[in-house]
Amino acid sequence: EEDFEIIDRKQIPDAAELRNEEKAKPEEARWSAPILSLARKASENLALSYGSALKSASLVGLVSKPGSSDSPAKTSTRCHAMEERANLMNMMKLSIKTLIQSALSLGRTLDSDFPPLQQFFVVLEHCLKHGLKVKKTFIGQNKSFFGPLELVEKLCPEASDIATSVKNLPELKTAVGRGRAWLYLALMQKKLADYLKVLLDHKHLLSEFYEPDALMMEEEGAVIVGLLVGLNVIDANLCLKGEDLDSQVGVIDFSLYLKETQDSDGKQDGGITAVLDQKHYVEELNRHLSCTVADLQNKIDCLEKTNSKLQEELAAATDRIGSLQEEQQQLKQQNELIRERSEKSVEVTKEDTKVELDTYKQSRQGLDEMYSDVWKQLKEEKKIRLELEKELELQIGMKTEMEIAMKLLEKDTHEKQDTLVALRQQLEEVKAINLQMFHKSQNAECSLQQKTEAISSFEGKTNEMMSSMKQMEERLQQAEKARQAAEERCNKMKQELAGRLDSCRQQMAQLDSKCSTLEKELKSEKEQRQTLQKELHQEKDATALLKTELQQMEGLKKELRKLQDEKQELKKVREEQEQALQEMGLHLSQSKLKMEDIKEVNKALKGHTWLKDDEATHCKQCRKEFSISRRKHHCRNCGDIFCSTCSSNELALPSYPKPVRVCDNCHTLLLQQCSSNSS
Repeated sequence: EEDFEIIDRKQIPDAAELRNEEKAKPEEARWSAPILSLARKASENLALSYGSALKSASLVGLVSKPGSSDSPAKTSTRCHAMEERANLMNMMKLSIKTLIQSALSLGRTLDSDFPPLQQFFVVLEHCLKHGLKVKKTFIGQNKSFFGPLELVEKLCPEASDIATSVKNLPELKTAVGRGRAWLYLALMQKKLADYLKVLLDHKHLLSEFYEPDALMMEEEGAVIVGLLVGLNVIDANLCLKGEDLDSQVGVIDFSLYLKETQDSDGKQDGGITAVLDQKHYVEELNRHLSCTVADLQNKIDCLEKTNSKLQEELAAATDRIGSLQEEQQQLKQQNELIRERSEKSVEVTKEDTKVELDTYKQSRQGLDEMYSDVWKQLKEEKKIRLELEKELELQIGMKTEMEIAMKLLEKDTHEKQDTLVALRQQLEEVKAINLQMFHKSQNAECSLQQKTEAISSFEGKTNEMMSSMKQMEERLQQAEKARQAAEERCNKMKQELAGRLDSCRQQMAQLDSKCSTLEKELKSEKEQRQTLQKELHQEKDATALLKTELQQMEGLKKELRKLQDEKQELKKVREEQEQALQEMGLHLSQSKLKMEDIKEVNKALKGHTWLKDDEATHCKQCRKEFSISRRKHHCRNCGDIFCSTCSSNELALPSYPKPVRVCDNCHTLLLQQCSSNSS
């Protein structure tokens, strides 16, 4: 462990003892004697603390920690922390005192190789590391004092230069090295005490990094900051580029404090034995420290091996995580596909069940022979409709093929003649298909006429049924009237023939029998009426179905009309495309002729060169000498030099947008070429 006990508070000498020793010794060795005693006791405690640390490190994971309920354990830990803080504060006082005295004796400017300065930084590092919280990461445990030092940049904007310069140093790779560089720069600026005072003023921020019993969280931290103010007297010139701050071992060297005692005791004959004892003790201490260093190096090697293994396991784990994520994505996609398929299948099954329920409800109703005949006709019409839809799909496919063929025709201009023949053949096939569609539409119209005739016959039958119903109602009314007349007669007979009861009873029995027969007839007529009403409802349903079929046929007629309109539009598009193809052929022929003309002109121009004014002294055609009155003129076609009379003509050339000067020979040649091209 980095935080170890240096001095036991009980072993620190009292003020009375120090005064007695000062009186007994000469003035030169007054302040070195307490340093010697403190260093001796600190080294003893250091060896003891190293031994206890090694024992605790060897027993990690085997011995359980004491519970939180043990109050003696708490008090012992608190006393231990207090002793550590006191020891660190005393060592800080010693290091600052020796550093200031050595600087005043040698000169106030110090380098990084100065041993008291190095020991000061080691002690300060131990003070800052005391009570640091351990941060757990994926690689392992991290414990560095650079975290709280980074807060100074936020709290004090003057420290931003130090933070940026530390971060920009490429040699520093660890947090410990950055923290040491930060301390070096703060000491050179003479603001180390100010920056640490700012940190101590904000202890609520330091609680994230330090334990509550840490040195920086207690009063000892404020004492150390007060001691650091005395370092503003020293000028430090420290070079950070050449030093390896990451791999430095922070071990306190007590030999600095022992050398001064040797110098002071060398003058006295009685202190030689004490010096020899100190020498032997320091040798034993060095031997113990070398053993502990070897053990620590072995532990570091083991930790490096475990770190390498953990890094390999991390890489394997990341690869596994990536593969698992890919598999998860694939499984999600498969689940989505399965879910979509299942939803589609459920929808299809729902639609099928709905259709089956509708058909079941329709089939459950008792359909007559006429309905079955109409159903057969409907099936035939559906077949015809399916055939028409198939033919429509064929036409749509032909339309898409035509569009693809037209796109290919636009791209491949050299193969237009062959594609035109193929398009004409396809148009003939389309015409044949259209003729077939026309014949089939005529057949559909004939079937529609037959259905309308059947519907008219059904309507006649329904009218006849209504007339028969009216006749039956009239008969019922007549029967009711006859019954009323019979009842009146019976009443009269009862009144008139009261004495003739026997005969009347016989007549009444006959009348009762007649009434029963009449009632039976009435019941039968009512049943016939109900059956007729049922038949009427069925016929009404059949007429409604026929009306729906008629509406469907009208929709089919509209679709046929739309298809005929689309056919006409396609014919128009085909005619326009044929016209466009013809125009493209004309443009191509014209462009080919123009290309031939341009090639001829280029061939004619390849042999000509542009003559310079100095080379020509006479006109090429009339051979007259040039002078001030007879000026030189270039022919823009051949490039030779002529006089104004021989080059008075102007023509438009391919290389010039406007008409330019041309000689007589070139003028005649160009006119002949134009006449041949136009013919």
